[in-house]
Amino acid sequence: MKPTLFLLAAGMGSRYGGLKQLDGLGPHGETIMDYSIYDAIEAGFGKLVFVIRRDFEDDFRRIILSKYENKIPCELVFQSIDALPEGCTVPEGRTKIWGTNHAVLMGASVIKEPFAVINCDDFYDRDAYYVMARFLTSLPEGSQGRYAMVGFRVGNTLSERGTVSRGVCTTDAQHQLTSVVERTKIERHEDAVQYLDGETWHTIADDTPVSMNFWGFTPDYFAHSEAYFREFLADEANRANPKSEYFIPLAVDKLISSGKATCEVLDTTSKWFGVTYAEDRPSVVEKLAALHKAGVYPEQMF
Repeated sequence: MKPTLFLLAAGMGSRYGGLKQLDGLGPHGETIMDYSIYDAIEAGFGKLVFVIRRDFEDDFRRIILSKYENKIPCELVFQSIDALPEGCTVPEGRTKIWGTNHAVLMGASVIKEPFAVINCDDFYDRDAYYVMARFLTSLPEGSQGRYAMVGFRVGNTLSERGTVSRGVCTTDAQHQLTSVVERTKIERHEDAVQYLDGETWHTIADDTPVSMNFWGFTPDYFAHSEAYFREFLADEANRANPKSEYFIPLAVDKLISSGKATCEVLDTTSKWFGVTYAEDRPSVVEKLAALHKAGVYPEQMF
């Protein structure tokens, strides 16, 4: 069975100043999602599932979904603040939706096969889709607790505009994830990649794997994740904090620590880039135009 690609598209992109998911950055108005989906189809994914907010459903169907529906099966699911497990309630005064892993839970009713999760506003590059598709399609039927993460080489994820935050990964001899440490200030100093810890800069190898929120799961992940989300919602500190969020690494870390799952870190040669701030847009437009000019992408993708 071909794996599914689950695209997280519910964020507003407030720092960017608009809906990044609908921004035409390519030379013919392509969105970053267009490149993600083109690469995923080339790699062997067989279905698309998008999670969005209902308030931009009409624009999403008109601008985005209409391009793909005749090329590959598509599903649309919705993230909302009150989409909670039975018996759970929204804390008084809460207006913020619950984060990336809550978004993933919205796919439980339509995904019954191994699947990958990506951000819609990140350009992951084609090799990342190939390595994830190979992992997911090679799993024996009925596999459980066999997860993966594309481990981008940190040197391929840096910004030209200053420091970046990355989840720096450590693995065991079998390439299984053992820990992810968030480093909030990483940049290249001359020929070395370094991160700031306190007042000291530490050097790490260019090929050190980092997480860019490109995950692969077997369908049992939904049940585990819902159980942990119930625990998250029952925690008074999380309920009292109007900005608390349920992120994918929280659940993955608990599952690894408890021995319920493994998470293989998949090496890739892909070079990531994305639009975090409006000032990033011209650089992304230039890079995408260069890829078309080089023949990596055709003039008409869909």
